[in-house]
Amino acid sequence: MKRFFQRLRNHSKLAYFSFWFLVFFYIVSFFADILAPYHFDYQFRNKPYQPPTKIHFIDESGHFHIRPFVYNMIIDDPVFRTYREDQSTRYPVKFIVNGPERKIFFVFKTSKYLFGVDEPAGIFLFGTDTYGRDIFSRLLYGGRISLSISIVGVLISFTLGMITGGIAGYFGGLIDQILMRFVEILMVFPSFYLMLSLRAMFPLNLSSIQVYFLIVLILSLIGWAGLARIIRGMVLSIKEEDYVLAAKSLGLSHWRILFFHIFPNTFSYTITALTISVPGYIIGEAALSLLGLGIQEPYPSWGNILSSTIGNLKVVGDAPWLLLAGVFIFAVLINFNLLGDALRNVLDPKNW
Repeated sequence: MKRFFQRLRNHSKLAYFSFWFLVFFYIVSFFADILAPYHFDYQFRNKPYQPPTKIHFIDESGHFHIRPFVYNMIIDDPVFRTYREDQSTRYPVKFIVNGPERKIFFVFKTSKYLFGVDEPAGIFLFGTDTYGRDIFSRLLYGGRISLSISIVGVLISFTLGMITGGIAGYFGGLIDQILMRFVEILMVFPSFYLMLSLRAMFPLNLSSIQVYFLIVLILSLIGWAGLARIIRGMVLSIKEEDYVLAAKSLGLSHWRILFFHIFPNTFSYTITALTISVPGYIIGEAALSLLGLGIQEPYPSWGNILSSTIGNLKVVGDAPWLLLAGVFIFAVLINFNLLGDALRNVLDPKNW
């Protein structure tokens, strides 16, 4: 592992940064229950489209304060959604604060949050949406859904692709013909329309948990066919290597040879392909949510947070911070692509 990180850093410092950037993103998203100052559906009805909260160190009299503080924002014009700071009272930013009970990973109960302020003030680092919900908190919770869908979907898809391609390439004959014709049928359909067709087969009134697993299933089913063809080609070549023939002569079973001698020699490609494929799953979830077929309110995902801006230029003009979900998607996609390109060279045995 240490050698891998060293090779990655030597090959590309930008890719090395991308790796740790993505690790940071995943950690922050999965610990949203502690890091987010508010629950994803907590509403401040009197603060719709409030701009990001300004954190102050200098008060209205010009005095410096070591402890940061905020002012309560009061809506000045409900029509044009303009706010002003009520500088009559300062609200210190508190760390490790108590609040309503939440469950970390739906299991461990906690009432401690990383930071917050006393009401009626609020600390909205990225502003609020039309219902007065904190965008920063919703982006953290939404990241947990979008990023976990991509990881789980990719793992299922690549498992299907490797097993199908491996069996077809290793055994050949009629098994190869049947499996590859099925794969080619799947590849004929454009993936986006196939995704919409699969989603249309299920009712729209599913619970959010059911929709979550449904999206994972749909994205997994449309993503494995291309990998299966490539793995088949690799296995056709690898099974003729001397060490595979030696394993057969020793009487090892076909499945043992396939899983312990052939598949490991495809990992330099599959790990790279897995990394590059993750962005496609994030975009797939975002596309379904943008069309209203994905994660439903009040549960957030980056896709349905971004969907609130579609077709409403006035909202975009008044509350551009709602587009931050798109910025998060773009940042994650770029870093996954940078990391995937670097892994292609780092994991290639020819470069060792």
